[in-house]
Amino acid sequence: MIVVDSSVWIDHFAGRSQEPAVQILRTIRAPRQILVGDIILLEVLRGARDERHATALASVLESFSVTSMLTPNLAYLAARYYRDLRAKGLTIRKFPDLVIAAFCLANDHRLLTRDRDFQPFATHFGLRLM
Repeated sequence: MIVVDSSVWIDHFAGRSQEPAVQILRTIRAPRQILVGDIILLEVLRGARDERHATALASVLESFSVTSMLTPNLAYLAARYYRDLRAKGLTIRKFPDLVIAAFCLANDHRLLTRDRDFQPFATHFGLRLM
């Protein structure tokens, strides 16, 4: 499965087709390969101009498989990743990125993103970035 990060969805919906991650998204032919996490859904929908826009965005995102990303076990795992990175002198600035990375690592999913904040997870834990 491929988890598509909010940074890519936002670029996609804004028509930024020149972005490499958006180009990759548009080449994925099987919608069942794409997974939308609830945290990603929240990140995208909070930027909607109004309720009508939010409904249109949700309609597209909900055409893919939508799942909850945080469970008690994943909370422990995410906290461990955070502590491990902090011990290496790295600080993860955004809570959603921590959860998304832990979810992808725990489930062996690839992450399509343009957000460099995920790079430490790739470098130190093997997160597969696209």
